[in-house]
This record gives sequence, structure tokens and C-alpha cells, in this order.
Amino acid sequence: MRADVQNLFIGIHMLYHAHERDLTVSEMQPELERHGYKVGDREVKQELERLTQENFLTAHGDAYSLTGAGIEEFKEIQSRLKELCNEVLKPVKVKKADTMA
Repeated sequence: MRADVQNLFIGIHMLYHAHERDLTVSEMQPELERHGYKVGDREVKQELERLTQENFLTAHGDAYSLTGAGIEEFKEIQSRLKELCNEVLKPVKVKKADTMA
């Protein structure tokens, strides 16, 4: 997966988990690895800081929590993902020309 796409998915995962509870680097790093992302503490911290700069998270000590803007962004992401999944998760149709190769 391209790095820019992976970073978007990681950001979405972080917003989801921040919606559930406050985040820390030490908790998010293994959680992201559990989902198959290969990230270190540095990358997790950078993404948390980026989401903070965009006002989606707020930092307090080592923890990050979701802001009002983060909730609205997450709700918009959920809506778009639902629509996208309805389209892209359908079985792939194989064209006749593709089967003859």
C-alpha cells in the first residue's frame, strides 16, 4: 500500500479509537500493528501531532482526545466510507478479455 494511503487509514483508525477513548502513542502503536500497519512510535506520534494541528485531537500530557471538530470529521468519514464500501466491496467482475490472457 502506498504510504500516503496508509497514512490516511492510520488517521481514520486514530479518530475511531479517539472516539472510543483517549489515545497514547504506547497504546496506538501496537493497535495499529494489530491491523497490519508497520509503524514505529515516531510515526504514530507524528500522525497524532498532525491530527492535533488540524484540531481533530487535543493533547493533554501524553494523551490525546477527540475534539468537536474531530467528531464532525469522523462522522463525515463514516458517511463517505459507507458509500465507498457499498461500491468497492462488491465482487470484481472478470471481463472476457481478461480471462483469455
